[in-house]
Amino acid sequence: MTVGETAARSEAPAPPAALGTPSAPGSPLDLRPPARLGRRRRHPALSAGVRIAVPLVLLAAWWYGSASGRLSPDVLTGPGAVLGALRELVSTGQLTDYVLASARRAGLGVLAGCGLGLLLGVAAGLSALGEELIDPTMQMNRAVPFLALVPLFISWFGVGETFKIVLIAVAAAGPMYAYTYLGVRNVDRKVVEAARGFGLRGARLAAGVVVPSALPSVLMALRVSMSVSLTGLIAAEQLGATEGVGYLVTLAQQYYRNDYMVLCILIYALLGLGIDLVIRAVERYAMPWRGQVTAR
Repeated sequence: MTVGETAARSEAPAPPAALGTPSAPGSPLDLRPPARLGRRRRHPALSAGVRIAVPLVLLAAWWYGSASGRLSPDVLTGPGAVLGALRELVSTGQLTDYVLASARRAGLGVLAGCGLGLLLGVAAGLSALGEELIDPTMQMNRAVPFLALVPLFISWFGVGETFKIVLIAVAAAGPMYAYTYLGVRNVDRKVVEAARGFGLRGARLAAGVVVPSALPSVLMALRVSMSVSLTGLIAAEQLGATEGVGYLVTLAQQYYRNDYMVLCILIYALLGLGIDLVIRAVERYAMPWRGQVTAR
């Protein structure tokens, strides 16, 4: 080796240290290994405790306000009176009958409304002709409050079960269509073109590629539609009904039973919580990767 080569080698920069090896402080490669990789998961018991903490605090405040007299029974009935109303309805069997009647109406209405909204959203999102035919009408339908349609539906269907189911279906169809339409429009076009290249068309393309790709939006639409349908259920059951939670609300208004009124509110809250838990379970099963990409 010549003297020039030896000098060149001695002047060449030293190779950088490995990424996982800390460098000297102040050096150009002041790298540190990350303290932790991955997502830190809470213990299930701790997570459940955090979730119920705020409801328990509100329940304790309600109980204390009623027991101390700071909350008048005419303003808000105490928990003891509500529990008494619950025992009264359970002992007569009316609570089970009313909840089942409301669940049947809500189930049929949501099934019809969400099914129609899903089909229309996929058709409008996939096809330019479908968008031109469907989207203007659905946007007008979404702009009209569904409660404003109550007199019209009564003149068409009367105040029987058909009226109630149709009103709930109309309430659920709007959010399902809007979210599904946006979800389908956001599906990667290359994925759709690749599926068409393999011969998928029409219903097979929608069921096999488009709807699974838009599943986050569809599940969000289902969550919103179920919440809105409870409003439609309340309005429907206060007209011409002889059973249901909404009918119980009407009885509470007529007989000035504040305990029944609060009980009905709690029943609706528990129904909404149960619906949300079911949709969360479906989301966790159908999209297990969602928990790994959330920025937390």
